[in-house]
Amino acid sequence: MLINELKLRNLQISTGNVNTAKAGSAEKAAQQSGGTFAEALQSELDARNSAVGFSKHAMKRIESRNIEILDSDMLQRLNDGIEIAAEKGSNETLVLVDRTAFVVSVKNRTVITTMSQEDLKGNIFTNIDSTVIM
Repeated sequence: MLINELKLRNLQISTGNVNTAKAGSAEKAAQQSGGTFAEALQSELDARNSAVGFSKHAMKRIESRNIEILDSDMLQRLNDGIEIAAEKGSNETLVLVDRTAFVVSVKNRTVITTMSQEDLKGNIFTNIDSTVIM
């Protein structure tokens, strides 16, 4: 069958196989759960956009430099700093929270690397377009 024929029959195409799910089934599932599909999608996007992630490199730096990020207030302020940078159109930003520096990919909401106050002395931060002090 041609792809256009499959589209006419309300079949969804995925890589390598044909999925016979009817169009609108996601909307029906959202309605059964009490909301619209748009609301369910927006809720999922908001949840993903509100959480900051840490790259493997950043996790190694946190461990090797004994940086403690146990405080939920610190993570909230890091998230707030990323939001401020995003509102200003930043791509890569340095977010300073207390005595810890985070280099963040704003678009991906991911911490690329992190440094403690002791590691900050004598260092130069490159490839950033903004700094947010929280």
